[in-house]
Amino acid sequence: MVEKDCVFCKIVAGELPSEIVYEDDDILAFKDINPVAPVHILLIPKKHIPTITDIEEEDAALMGKLLLAAGKVADKMGIFDRGFRLVNNCREEGGQMVYHLHFHLLGGKQFGSVG
Repeated sequence: MVEKDCVFCKIVAGELPSEIVYEDDDILAFKDINPVAPVHILLIPKKHIPTITDIEEEDAALMGKLLLAAGKVADKMGIFDRGFRLVNNCREEGGQMVYHLHFHLLGGKQFGSVG
């Protein structure tokens, strides 16, 4: 499912440019255009799912693939062994700006504890 007005769906369709660092049949990972860390990669399912709360039972395997891809990308970007942060923002108060499920893979610097 592709949403015609979704910027991430347009990246998946090749309608918008991106610096892709990983791709398979179901997942796409590309560099964030406004990085907040030395390594800042966005990981998305190619299937349009608006938020993490919109995941359904049928998406369980896809979500597993997304998390496995995060590890592969962290390794490729040289941060797997040093450590990284994987973040999902959900809805307005959670800071979500693009309503296509995505994770921010952040690394290359020391992060403070969040709890």
